[in-house]
Amino acid sequence: MARSYDDPCGVARALDVIGERWALLVVRELLAGPRRFTDLRTGLPGASQNVLSQRLRELRAAGVVRRRRLGPPLDAWVYELTGRGRELEAVLVPLARWGGRAPLASRAELSAAALVLALRTTFDAAAAGDMRATIGLTLGDDRFRAEVAGGRIEIVRGDSDRPDAVLDTDVATLRSLVFRRLPPAEAIAAGDLRLTGDAGTADRFLTLFPRPAPAP
Repeated sequence: MARSYDDPCGVARALDVIGERWALLVVRELLAGPRRFTDLRTGLPGASQNVLSQRLRELRAAGVVRRRRLGPPLDAWVYELTGRGRELEAVLVPLARWGGRAPLASRAELSAAALVLALRTTFDAAAAGDMRATIGLTLGDDRFRAEVAGGRIEIVRGDSDRPDAVLDTDVATLRSLVFRRLPPAEAIAAGDLRLTGDAGTADRFLTLFPRPAPAP
């Protein structure tokens, strides 16, 4: 059973719900859309099956997460955020932005959901300007649709009917393309990136995410 801070402060009461280890990372994995339990295990490899199951039970009991069955052709049970859980997006995005300035100690690779969150937190509205584009991101079994318009970005799971460009790659390569400025031509030549659609739009999209300045 999750421990309570036994403190009436709103911060303490929030931590009673989402303060246990892995709880907020479960929310992170669900921000872009529903996931199966096996998908969550893949995105959170450091969490044991028992711990992940416990966090999901606690989050469901708190009204943050719900479980439902998808109809054919998927016919699978998935977890997704409730309306209350979705409210945590307004907390998690600035928290990720704040944490992105901390020294990087881990050598582990990001999950697809974590990379998508990193794109959202580093998006440069000024650099985007009046750009309007839909970019498909295929990261192994994970597919996302990035919509850039009006100096804003929205990234959700799923395909786009008419994307301006599609980047078919893996998490590590996309991370290098965005944050380490790996030239797309090099990734294509190495067989790590398949680019379809308008190359100019894809190139501009990859420049919209400056690395955050380190915290003082």
